[in-house]
Amino acid sequence: MSTSAVHSLWTTAAEPISKIDTPKIEYGQLSPVLIIIGAAVVGVLIEAAVPRKTRYYAQVFVAVVALVAAFAAVVALAAGGYATTKSGIAAMGAIAVDGPALFLQGTILLAGLVGLFTFAERRLDPEAHGNRVDSFAAQAASVPGSDSEKAAVKAGFTTTEVFPLLMFAIAGMLVFPAANDLLTLFIALEVLSLPLYLMCALARRKRLMSQEAAVKYFLLGAFASAFTLFGIAMLYGYAGSVSYATIAQVVDGTVPDVTPALADTMGNDALLLIGSAMIVMGLLFKVGAVPFHMWTPDVYQGAPTPVTGFMAAATKVAAFGALLRLLYVVLPGLRWDWRPVMWGVAIVTMLGGAIIAITQTDIKRLLAYSSIAHAGFILAGVIATTPDGVSSVLFYLAAYSFVTIGAFAVVTLVRDAGGEATHLSNWAGLGRRSPLVAAVFAVFLLAFAGIPLTSGFAGKFAVFKAAAEGGAAPLVVVGVISSAIAAFFYIRVIVLMFFSEPRPEGPTVAVPSPLTMTAIGVGVAVTLVLGVAPQYFLDLANQASVFVR
Repeated sequence: MSTSAVHSLWTTAAEPISKIDTPKIEYGQLSPVLIIIGAAVVGVLIEAAVPRKTRYYAQVFVAVVALVAAFAAVVALAAGGYATTKSGIAAMGAIAVDGPALFLQGTILLAGLVGLFTFAERRLDPEAHGNRVDSFAAQAASVPGSDSEKAAVKAGFTTTEVFPLLMFAIAGMLVFPAANDLLTLFIALEVLSLPLYLMCALARRKRLMSQEAAVKYFLLGAFASAFTLFGIAMLYGYAGSVSYATIAQVVDGTVPDVTPALADTMGNDALLLIGSAMIVMGLLFKVGAVPFHMWTPDVYQGAPTPVTGFMAAATKVAAFGALLRLLYVVLPGLRWDWRPVMWGVAIVTMLGGAIIAITQTDIKRLLAYSSIAHAGFILAGVIATTPDGVSSVLFYLAAYSFVTIGAFAVVTLVRDAGGEATHLSNWAGLGRRSPLVAAVFAVFLLAFAGIPLTSGFAGKFAVFKAAAEGGAAPLVVVGVISSAIAAFFYIRVIVLMFFSEPRPEGPTVAVPSPLTMTAIGVGVAVTLVLGVAPQYFLDLANQASVFVR
């Protein structure tokens, strides 16, 4: 290469580049997410700077204030018309601010607030060495049963890091259903998943089981994330963009300007089909649909119960929101391809969850399989592909999340010498020993079963009606059959609690602090209000059911 050629390279490279535009960020529209991320960062600083004795109070205060403020911001945005007329795309095309996003974000924030109360509970276990203890390990880094763990318990240490972790998980969940391009979707997926993997390993009792749950969740979650990322790469290869709107235009064949390079890949439907399938697979893993449900029972059983309750409620809301946006905004042009597959997944999920739950002997595993069956019911609404389908799914998710957190909050109360007594045999005769707790749990079980006058009935009715009108009537028949199967094991637990003799050495019911009482009370109130007078909330979900493109 001659020196003149090299010199010409230098001169062309040194020519001034056109200015890079400064990013335009709509802070007001992103305020709910920014408040929660800010609180998470403050929580990390509290861990570093505040004395150990006062950390717990500081963390709980910051988390509660942030969740309430973020919820107020969501309500303000919705009242300002961002859910309907003003809905649009914020953060340079990365985040959608529209009805479904705001509705789901509000649900996640409220579920997070109620979940936070169960995290902060410190009166259930007897005091250890004069210190109140919560559901989390005294020192997460110490080996279970080691001297360092015993020393940490004796010194009264607590893992207050769970509060910033919870806030980071909620921040990821807020972005997940609102993501408007595939990279934002993936980043939100990781931000919500990594704190959950950690929190699953932090149980104070049964620590080995808890750590095993976390490792299973982490490994399977990493596989699911890898599938999602590979699918994103394929869709990018197909459409030349990660933006939802652009991919949808390429799928429909309505792209205004097609470059020659894009024209070559656009004809390649294999990239589109395999890529879409892989991303949907990653999302189905998060909602716990069969056959991607293998992690659910083990993780629900092993994780600390407050974490299980929060995860079962909020992760489902976020993941279904992301799934809805992907199928309705990016892939409506592929409807004839993805609907038959989703039919299959929904049928297997409803029947699988309901049938396997009958054989369970542990209350947390039973609720895990019940949550799998519920994922199937919600998928029936997703398959409807109508505005009613979206609104019914939004309503179901809101109703389901509070019942779930309430049910797991009740599970934390029934205890014996080894901590929570989750084996079903321990629940025999609970209605005679502690009628109020048993009655509250029975309300939650009836809501799960979809008995009239509970939120579960209103939700199931809305979802099945939307599916039937969307041309999926056979799916509704399967849904009703699996609801009947599921009702059997819910009612079996109620019969066990009220109509069998209590065991003399059976567990006791701990008296919780006002925090857990609030969580359970909110669960019961939402269950009854949404069951008796659901119309206002159905209308709200209906108004919020239009995606922005």
